[in-house]
Amino acid sequence: MKIKAESTKPSNKKTPILCAFVLENSKEPLGLGKIHEKINSSVKESIKETKGKVGEISIIQTLGITPANKILIAGLGPKNKLSTDVLRNVTGKIAQKVRSLGLSEFSIVIPIGFPIDSDSSISAVVEGTMLSLYSFDKFKKEKSEKSPDLSILVSNSQNAQKVISQAQIVAEGTLFARNTANLPPNECSPSTLASIAKSLSSKNKLKCKIFSKNELKQKKFGGISAVGQGSKNEPKLIILEHNKGRRDDKPVVIVGKAVTFDTGGISLKPGDKMDEMKFDKCGGCTVLGIMKAVSELKLPINVVGIIPSVENMPGGESYRPGDIIRLYSGKTAEILNTDAEGRLILADALSYGIKQYSPKSIIDFATLTGACIVALGNNVAGLVSNNQELAEKIKNSSEKTSEELWQLPINDDYMDMIKSNVADMKNVGMGRAAGTITAAAFLANAVDNAPWAHIDIAGTAWTQEATKKKSYNPKGATGFGVRLILDYLRTL
Repeated sequence: MKIKAESTKPSNKKTPILCAFVLENSKEPLGLGKIHEKINSSVKESIKETKGKVGEISIIQTLGITPANKILIAGLGPKNKLSTDVLRNVTGKIAQKVRSLGLSEFSIVIPIGFPIDSDSSISAVVEGTMLSLYSFDKFKKEKSEKSPDLSILVSNSQNAQKVISQAQIVAEGTLFARNTANLPPNECSPSTLASIAKSLSSKNKLKCKIFSKNELKQKKFGGISAVGQGSKNEPKLIILEHNKGRRDDKPVVIVGKAVTFDTGGISLKPGDKMDEMKFDKCGGCTVLGIMKAVSELKLPINVVGIIPSVENMPGGESYRPGDIIRLYSGKTAEILNTDAEGRLILADALSYGIKQYSPKSIIDFATLTGACIVALGNNVAGLVSNNQELAEKIKNSSEKTSEELWQLPINDDYMDMIKSNVADMKNVGMGRAAGTITAAAFLANAVDNAPWAHIDIAGTAWTQEATKKKSYNPKGATGFGVRLILDYLRTL
């Protein structure tokens, strides 16, 4: 779809449908002005009907009286609750309505004096439109309808076009993460994911390195090797580098768990909803989406993406409960549950990232624990960090992108919960207690004192039963974290 900025006056805009927003209990749409004396009364009447309630839409036929064939009024709800996320969500509903009407183009008015600043408003409109019109139809004979083009009516179209271009790149990064995460396990093995990364690197001028099964063993990636050894689909470690900062600048390293399918291994999961375990690669897919956008935004910084990828299967060569494995850091881990595999592959990747790159900060994403869903539900991700300054920066970006986080504590008491009698640590804590934090405590052993943030996206990576309905999060993978980390990186 094409998205462009225009400084055309709304009453002069020739378009299949002209869209404007209205606040709750307001008598006039924002920025629409007096369209035509024969239409103004119809606009007022439609506002009376919808009352500007959030997400409520009314459409007025202009009968050829105005250059616009139709006028759409969308409610934003009360002014004191208005946010970029409300705007993103309502825009998504507008876009879906426009497509259902079979229209090829629509126009949205962003007036001077809009309650949200112009750049943020434009970005939210672009993201809401692009993300809400997404559907995963790769394996469907009948494809989705073509997305309509969008014109955004603003006062300064030149500056707005730059904002639009950047917002499109961010949205496309999120869509790339969704498309990859939605791939079924028979179509996405660790080797497939490595091929996707290679293709991305060649198109986007990223440096790419892939470690094979034999290289992982030779270099003593004990966690990745152990988890991946039960599957005929061999494990991979994927590394992407964006080097656009100064040569002596330390990079930001972003690590993403990519278990392309997780049966639980010998500690087999229940069969119910096991099909959703194709989404256990979402952390790695988030990293791919971030690296794509970082490159296209040409951010003048150094960023490294590291994706440990395995398939966790039961078999004659699978690792077992009771095994003791040596991780890349040199520390040993007693295996009590083979379904606590994500922390093993992440620990290897984190240790490698710190040893190889001495990063200014290291951030990991993982669909790590069901305990995170128990604690925070499906709309908030868990955040654990050893550096409060880093945590605060990420939380600030979270508030801007509305990808919600809640910080959980970590201290010596939690570190003690993963101590083992026969190894340096064990891969699960004490029963059900503090499951999300003990998983993070395991990872903390891999990062030592490096500024680190762990984001558990088990509840937010794909739409589940209790996920809050948002127009821009259709069924399937959400791409959670791409917009969040891009905002954080842009602040650097």
